[in-house]
Amino acid sequence: MALPHDLPVVDHHCHLSPTGDGIEAARRFEKAGGTHLFLATQQYGEHPPSSVGEYEGQFEATDAIARGVEQATGVRVYRVVAPYPVDLITLAPRLGLAEARRVIEGALELAGRWVREGRAVALGEVGRPHFAMEQALRDASEELFRRALEVATDVGCPAVVHCEDLDAAGYQAMADLASRVGFPVHRLVKHYARSWIPPEERAGIVPSFLASRDLSARVLLDNGPWLWETDYLDDPKRPGAVLDLATIPRRAAQVAASGSAALEALRIPFETAIRSVYGFTPAVDDRRRPSGRP
Repeated sequence: MALPHDLPVVDHHCHLSPTGDGIEAARRFEKAGGTHLFLATQQYGEHPPSSVGEYEGQFEATDAIARGVEQATGVRVYRVVAPYPVDLITLAPRLGLAEARRVIEGALELAGRWVREGRAVALGEVGRPHFAMEQALRDASEELFRRALEVATDVGCPAVVHCEDLDAAGYQAMADLASRVGFPVHRLVKHYARSWIPPEERAGIVPSFLASRDLSARVLLDNGPWLWETDYLDDPKRPGAVLDLATIPRRAAQVAASGSAALEALRIPFETAIRSVYGFTPAVDDRRRPSGRP
């Protein structure tokens, strides 16, 4: 059985690099049946940006990659921008903690403006480093995460979270944080979710599950909402990391081959969860209309 013509095939979180496969990776995605990408910005040079102006250059580079993909293929690209949470760890020794925080806060405000202007659909990745660090850096990271949620609340967009893998208590703690700043929990996305937690234990947060083979088999039985991602890094030093960009359309084709009942499960990550989180549904017939948002 083939995939329905009207069903989008969406990778919710990936990265593309001007020094990696870039458009060629998007062509692989399209050839395998993919239609829409959520493209998250990333560090393109040796060091993270050290000023708001440099972050603007990074966001512009992401936008240029997205436009290149849309011009060369039929894939629609949604931009997701924010300073990477781990950047603070690198910037603090170079700039001092106070100045590093000021730069990150300015970059978060810039990301909010991109959303307000329709150039991006979400703030991401925001959150916290998922490894041990000194307490001052941990406290500053938590304060910047809170500020990111405040900015996302102000501009009315989702927040895509980078953090440690969460259990039920972790989901609840993050939902409590969102609630304290007035951020709608159903628009909070746990990026790179590697463990399946029952929907009733996710505190309203939407996991974006890694499309690994074993985890995909489990989450396709989940009533949602949930999203699906490869977190493709497009790093020439690590070809195919984390998962290749063609993974999700190939998984979708395998689901289609298994029968119509399983096929309905694909509407959760490709349509209903995106509509719930982002407020729109990717449409197959509008793929060639380039835009940061629908």
